[in-house]
Amino acid sequence: QVQLVESGGGLVQAGGSLRLSCVVSGSIRSINLMAWFRQAPGKQRELVAQILGGGSTNYADSVKGRFTISRDNARNTVHLEMDSLKPEDTAVYYCNVRTTTYNLIGQGTQVTVSS
Repeated sequence: QVQLVESGGGLVQAGGSLRLSCVVSGSIRSINLMAWFRQAPGKQRELVAQILGGGSTNYADSVKGRFTISRDNARNTVHLEMDSLKPEDTAVYYCNVRTTTYNLIGQGTQVTVSS
């Protein structure tokens, strides 16, 4: 059974940094896309960043220049480095992995940024 295991969330002061990681557990082939979404209380889930198989990336305007998404294809892992965090970055962050067969989303990890 293929699952996503997320880690790295927590509480940080504004201006601080956190690194989220997501590992694909189980057998999976040809990951096309890996991404991070987030959902703040009372708001819709939104795309934060995505990275395609060839390494091209896209970011939400609100995180450009502060967040960096990267992937380790050998380990089926995706990371989200979050710098200069702001209180408005507070949300549950979800990992998303897509192949031709699967569209997986993790259980979420809480990120809280205090002012």
